Amino acid sequence: MKESLRSAPSTIVPQTSFGPLRLLPALPWLILAAAMRVIAFAGGPASLPALIVAAVAVLHAFIVTAQRCIEASGGTSGLGDLTLGEQFRLSLAVLWRIALLMVIATLALAFTPYAARSHHLMAGLDGMAFDQLTHLGRFWSAFIAALVLLMILQAERNNGRTAFFPALGEFARRVLWLGTAVLVLGLVNIGLGHGQNAVRSMIWTFGQTDATQFAKNLIFFVFIFSFAMLRLWVTLSIVTFGLKASYVYGESD
Repeated sequence: MKESLRSAPSTIVPQTSFGPLRLLPALPWLILAAAMRVIAFAGGPASLPALIVAAVAVLHAFIVTAQRCIEASGGTSGLGDLTLGEQFRLSLAVLWRIALLMVIATLALAFTPYAARSHHLMAGLDGMAFDQLTHLGRFWSAFIAALVLLMILQAERNNGRTAFFPALGEFARRVLWLGTAVLVLGLVNIGLGHGQNAVRSMIWTFGQTDATQFAKNLIFFVFIFSFAMLRLWVTLSIVTFGLKASYVYGESD
């Protein structure tokens, strides 16, 4: 990880490009994730497998976008050299560790005054690309994103070996900048949520018009994936900036 983010001179201020072509590699995975979410929300025996596939798809999109965010920040990354099979194994290795964390956090919150909202913590991975329903969930997804980035970069540095506690320890060592990044990202997620709700209302109004069904479906499709790609890119841009800043400004290794 150090090699990935320190390769550029420390005087370089991370610059993030929002060029649409940088986001296209993540689009197929986000489409798959969205389709699986629809199946999961419909209920039935396919719900759990669909949620697992959706989580893996979001992680794949995260990996693809992480490479571009690191490069845009002035660093280098070998994530782009991973084969599809290696990406899949990395996603599964991260998934079960983060899933266990989400289960523990959900159970712990169930015994607090926030018990009614505890189940939103199970959408921590999903919230890296899709909107959470609560402010608590939005900050939780921001923390999950930072932790997933650390796990992925450690796996890159350690020949594919993924470890949860070393990543958590690194987050603790760099909490000044990464913690700030999580707080900022949580606030940004709240803003994006309000913006998405406003656009959703306009699309619902458009849906009541006499426009063709094709036009309505097309606008809804663009709405879903535009916000998903924007949220994923913003998520990684902010946590990557925070991690880069922790090296540039000399937090302990």
